[in-house]
Amino acid sequence: MSRQFGTRIDPSDITSQDAFFSRRQLLELGIAGAALGTLGVSQLALAAEATPPLLTDRYKAPRNARYSATETPNSYEEITTYNNFYEFGTDKADPAINARAFKPTPWSVTIDGEAEVKGTFTLEDLLKPHAFEERVYRMRCVEAWSMVVPWLGFSLGDLLARFKPTSKARYVAFTTLNDAKQMPGQRDRVLEWPYAEGLRMDEAMHPLTMLVTGVYGRVLPNQNGAPLRLVVPWKYGFKGIKSIVRISFTEKLPRTSWAVAAPSEYGFYANVNPAVDHPRWSQASERHIGGTLFAKRQPTLPFNGYANEVANLYTGMDLRRNF
Repeated sequence: MSRQFGTRIDPSDITSQDAFFSRRQLLELGIAGAALGTLGVSQLALAAEATPPLLTDRYKAPRNARYSATETPNSYEEITTYNNFYEFGTDKADPAINARAFKPTPWSVTIDGEAEVKGTFTLEDLLKPHAFEERVYRMRCVEAWSMVVPWLGFSLGDLLARFKPTSKARYVAFTTLNDAKQMPGQRDRVLEWPYAEGLRMDEAMHPLTMLVTGVYGRVLPNQNGAPLRLVVPWKYGFKGIKSIVRISFTEKLPRTSWAVAAPSEYGFYANVNPAVDHPRWSQASERHIGGTLFAKRQPTLPFNGYANEVANLYTGMDLRRNF
């Protein structure tokens, strides 16, 4: 398939964290009138109006201390108003505004590829057998900012095992909904739509890898990937595919959106390696969202601090080449 892109927007071109928090501070100081006319309607106010309901008893879950960071989570406001979700726009504030009209119900997910059990399942049928839990994960984005997020969901591997992948299944591919009427960002050729992501089978089956349906005790907001998203805490933010409609078991390395769009910058593995610079910026340090505007940057940790749990998955691999 040939690629016909318009002007591609890279993560480095998107509104920076400093710009975002400068805007937020202006709003908090009560500067209105002409300033608000320039800045636009507060994405924080819009998100507050659209706060999803508390999770029902069906999906409320205890915290899994074994798989939870000890750091204090970011606020619900920070987690839901500073997002990468290109289907709703390339600015960090766009998803909270543009995803408000998105309808994540009813929803179904198709399972196909190298597996014995296949088919299209409603979200409820897909989730029904699984025991939900809360895990506090430290999340890092390729743009060198990080958050601590209390996700609600369960291990992806528990779901995948239900479909009995065959010996040919070496990878798991994921696809996001393709609906430009609901997702205005898909009207631009920033990426090849629908958005696609993938994991090696052992990465997908690792107990840290989650399917997520909620955050902070609430149903997953639209801007965070409702109703179903992937969370892989030791990989860069673009491995967190959202609004998943297809999960495929494959024998060959799947095409992934960022590796297709910019193969010299974004590889398939997307592991956090502070020793390897991105072609256009250093990855040696990062800024934690939620600190003061001029907070000191902190060192980036290999595998985002999860090396003890996952480094063995990559024994013998050159992580400079397999980036």
